[in-house]
Amino acid sequence: MIPFQMRPDEIVSEARSFNEKLAKGVGNLMDVGDIPSGVTPKEPIYKEDKLVLYRFKSETPASNKTPLLIVYALVNRPYMTDLQENRSTIQGLLEAGQDVYLIDWGYPDAADRFLTMDDYINGYIDRCIDVICARHGVDKLNVLGICQGGAFSLCYAAMHPEKIRNLVTMVTPVDYKTPDNMLSHWVQNIDIDLLVDTQGNIPGEMLNWTFLNLKPYQLMAQKYLGVVDLMDDPKALKNFMRMEKWIFDSPDQAGETFRQFIKDFFQQNKLIKGEVQIGEHTVNLRKVTMPVLNVFAEQDHLVPPDASRALKKYVGTKDYTELSFPGGHIGIYVSGKAQKMVPPAIGEWLNAR
Repeated sequence: MIPFQMRPDEIVSEARSFNEKLAKGVGNLMDVGDIPSGVTPKEPIYKEDKLVLYRFKSETPASNKTPLLIVYALVNRPYMTDLQENRSTIQGLLEAGQDVYLIDWGYPDAADRFLTMDDYINGYIDRCIDVICARHGVDKLNVLGICQGGAFSLCYAAMHPEKIRNLVTMVTPVDYKTPDNMLSHWVQNIDIDLLVDTQGNIPGEMLNWTFLNLKPYQLMAQKYLGVVDLMDDPKALKNFMRMEKWIFDSPDQAGETFRQFIKDFFQQNKLIKGEVQIGEHTVNLRKVTMPVLNVFAEQDHLVPPDASRALKKYVGTKDYTELSFPGGHIGIYVSGKAQKMVPPAIGEWLNAR
């Protein structure tokens, strides 16, 4: 086979085109302006420590009278669910008739080092649920848990099933030792006690570096070479910068919560064994008896589908539904296909119950 070769004039033309795009792109980059953290209007209704509980505003009243609380992961910022116009899971849920609330965990600092999973789940989440229930005069609400927030929501639902009407989990790991879980393989032999005892809080930059290195070429080198082709389109460039802002907006992790989550969930897979101890409770997924909708992404490199599908074997509900999305961990929030498929399906499922 003759190796591919470019003629000198083709090389010069390619280099000239690249430089022209880059030059124009620099000007567009200077004009990008402020990148907002979310686009849907919202109001804070409860604050505690770093936490803010938001209620999103809708142009039309919610048709579902049971409010929906979104519990996001601690690892990244929750505005991924509301990243840009026409690419907003939040907006899709509002259009599907839901009354949407969201917990913003904020940015933990040294004062939060000793916060435990008990503090987060039986403390913050429980109090937010009480606030929402009191506002609406109901004794139960719907919960949508995303990624690590889904694991927290499962634990909460197992410990307090009387407060949850319906539970939706999205890209949520349940079995942390499936063969294709690269992130789990990486952390099995790390001395988590030494890491937390040394660092205190775990730096967000360190975790972000870990996630990027799961796919180093695709998520770093290839992406930044490809962005030159977007730089002559101001709208596409601004959308790219929205994603970049979110990727690198990584809060530090409260040390004690990180310690328990990595050891109990990733290293020892205690969630499916019924051995996770949170405060006075032992988490038993069989006590998750309310209807469950489990949403996962088929090309998810952070939470492989089998890690989520395992939920069906362990929950105690007879009303269990799966929704499989043909995309990745991030695409399930922001892709056009996801916006047409996922929020309407969640809304229809909740409205039917």
